[in-house]
Amino acid sequence: MFDRIAARYDLLNRLLSLGRDGAWRRALVRALDLHAGDRMLDVAVGTADVALQVLRAHPQVVAVGIDPALAMLRLGAAKLGNRHPAGGWHLVGGDASGLPFNTGVFAGVTIAFGIRNVPDRLAALAEMARVTRPGGRVGVLELQVPDHGPLQPLARAWVRWVVPLAGRVLSSADEYRYLRRSMEAFPSPREFSSLMAQAGLTRVTARPLEAGAVRLYVGEVPR
Repeated sequence: MFDRIAARYDLLNRLLSLGRDGAWRRALVRALDLHAGDRMLDVAVGTADVALQVLRAHPQVVAVGIDPALAMLRLGAAKLGNRHPAGGWHLVGGDASGLPFNTGVFAGVTIAFGIRNVPDRLAALAEMARVTRPGGRVGVLELQVPDHGPLQPLARAWVRWVVPLAGRVLSSADEYRYLRRSMEAFPSPREFSSLMAQAGLTRVTARPLEAGAVRLYVGEVPR
């Protein structure tokens, strides 16, 4: 599915988030508290927007990305190659539930708008914790439908009607119906925070962005 929409993925992200997705990714990168010489991993890297944010904010950090959708990886590699031809990044194909990296090799790990699509979320979170060094952070950025608050009716209408309509016009209605269903079925902030704790992460926080339509989850690997 993601291979099919790869060419339009960035445009749709900008339109459907009303241009706010870049700010959400910047908040995710800041939450890792990276320093020069660190290595970080972005799971479900897609077209590499998180990796680009990392290298923009931390030119001396090495950004590694992994994704099973090879068409997305090709586009991400082209973007990174154009903007960072000297390197500082590496993309590989692979699955979130079985990361092909040694234990504790990354200062921080992220996944942006991807954990929703992983069949075994607990296994993926445990893998992300495993490859993060003690004291490092795992950050998860995910879309959610607010369950309360003044913007809740508007957010629900956006997800139920605007997202599928935009997908039908600009891409494929089937893919964006899937996006709506997966958002509506995603665990509550309390449930997902508990899942991160089950994966071995501590000091888990769930920060609402855009009145709760997006959540930034951060957990720490015990020292």
